[in-house]
Amino acid sequence: MPKPVLPHREPLYLEDLEVGRRFISRPYAVTAEEAHGFAAAYDPQAIHLDDQAARASLFQGMVVSGWFTAAVSMRLFVEEGPPIAGGSIGLGGEISWPRPTRPGDTLRVTSEILGVTPSRSRRDRGIVTIRNETLNQRGEVVQTFTGKLLVPRRTAPRGQA
Repeated sequence: MPKPVLPHREPLYLEDLEVGRRFISRPYAVTAEEAHGFAAAYDPQAIHLDDQAARASLFQGMVVSGWFTAAVSMRLFVEEGPPIAGGSIGLGGEISWPRPTRPGDTLRVTSEILGVTPSRSRRDRGIVTIRNETLNQRGEVVQTFTGKLLVPRRTAPRGQA
C-alpha cells in the first residue's frame, strides 16, 4: 500500500458525535498479490496461499486472510471514518467475518455511531461505541467490528477534570 496523503479534516470531539451518525469510506480493491504477501508473512494457511488447496477447502477457492480484511478496514476507517481528536484509541471490541473476502473484491467500510457516553470519573473524555461493516462490491458484509473508542471532550465541564 502506498503511503496515504490524508486530507485535513476537522477533528471531532465527544460533543460532535451523536447516535446514528454515519461515515462511508472510499472503495479499496484487494489484489491477489497484496493478499498473498500478507498471508505469507502473517497468516500462512493453505486457503490463502495455495490455489489447489483452497479449491479443495470448504471455501471452494482462494480466500483472503480475515486479518488482512481487518487491516484494510482499519486503514479505511482511519482515513475516512470519524476524525477523532487525538486519533482512534481503541478500548476493545468484537470482530466477525460472516463471509470471506476474495482476491479481486473491492471493499468499503460503513461506520455508525451506536452510543456516546461521557465518563463519570474523567470529565475530559468519554466512550463512543461504533459499528463498522466492511462490504464487498456486491454489498455483502465480509466483516463486522463493534468497538469502543476513547474520545476526548472539547472542554471538560466547569470545575472538573
